[in-house]
Amino acid sequence: MSTPVVELGRRAKAASQRLALASTAEKDAALLAAADLLVERAAELLAANHRDIAEAEAAGMDATPLDRLRLTDTRLAGMTSALRQVAALADPVGDVIGGWKRPNGLRIEQVRVPLGVVAVIYENRPNVTSDAAAICVKSGNAAVLRGSSTAQRTNAAIAEVVRDGLAKAGLPRDAVVLVDDPSHDAAIELMQLDDYIDCLVPRGGPELLAGIREHATVPVVIDGDGNCHVYVDASADLSRALDIVLNAKVQRPSVCNAAESLVVHADVAPEFLPRAAAALEADGVELVGDDRARQLVSAMGVATDDDFAREFLALKMSVAVVPDLDGAIAHINRYSSGHTEAIVTRDLDAARRFTQEIDSGTVVVNASTRFTDGEEFGFGAEIGISTQKLHARGPMGPRALTTYKYVVWGDGQVRR
Repeated sequence: MSTPVVELGRRAKAASQRLALASTAEKDAALLAAADLLVERAAELLAANHRDIAEAEAAGMDATPLDRLRLTDTRLAGMTSALRQVAALADPVGDVIGGWKRPNGLRIEQVRVPLGVVAVIYENRPNVTSDAAAICVKSGNAAVLRGSSTAQRTNAAIAEVVRDGLAKAGLPRDAVVLVDDPSHDAAIELMQLDDYIDCLVPRGGPELLAGIREHATVPVVIDGDGNCHVYVDASADLSRALDIVLNAKVQRPSVCNAAESLVVHADVAPEFLPRAAAALEADGVELVGDDRARQLVSAMGVATDDDFAREFLALKMSVAVVPDLDGAIAHINRYSSGHTEAIVTRDLDAARRFTQEIDSGTVVVNASTRFTDGEEFGFGAEIGISTQKLHARGPMGPRALTTYKYVVWGDGQVRR
């Protein structure tokens, strides 16, 4: 029988009060114990995942979500590494962000504190279970995790590993709880658990985000679509640009930091675009483009506005040819989801303008969009990649799951 969502929220809230006061050593010990248990129980975790995969395949799940659901030895090793990397990070809790002294002698400090209880709703990616739990524990927050029904066995096994790690370190197991009711009603109840949830991070597709916008009453940080662009500027090193475009698109097309759109300056498009199209098509990428792109690559399909705005999460890419940097910036800001945009250029002024005028959480110069990732940013993992501006933006590590309080030190002052 499933545990009521409100009961899980109550237990997590109680555990959060102890976790908020836990020492760095206690939190790190819990994460390192969980990492060791992931290694010890690898066969058990893979067996649980194989059962989830078999059911998903039998139900006709598409290749992209199936890839996200699948655990391998390599992905398990990555999860273990992430736990250890998060443990090695500086503890944000208790950091004094700023301080000053008033003329009346009062000393005011701005100090980082945990949010409290963080809920995460996510789809198909079991590594989110350990990543999200790790980021929450490190930042002193309890976690309420609700994965997809298709990964229920895998998520349960991973969550139990983290809970056992907490117990080994003397911390409450309920600092990480997993919602075991797969129903839509349970998800809505979690979105409205105002008495217990301090922040909700949804990680999923348009249907999940639409449900969040319709039903959530708790504060939300949106981990939205990754309609990422690579812009090849007039001054770009075209060999470097081709390497970056290929990596951004094909290295792992099913994830949010894969590039979905290629934008090329008209001055280099006649030379670059046929080369890029041939290389992308050799890797199985379907290209759709605007009129100028299709004049240069006749086999390219027609791109609609929907194509330019879409996160494909597959081997498909939109292509646009623009007259100048202004055109590139305008095109990207129109269609971007606010995730990651890259420019390939040898013009420092163009790079600076691009970084200043592109309105996305991450802007990359002369590198792949695939680097927008908590581990690649040095966070060990991430609880999500925020595509909004409040209260966090971009990959969210432990610091993004803190807020602050003001601590005022006096010596008998009274206000007159």
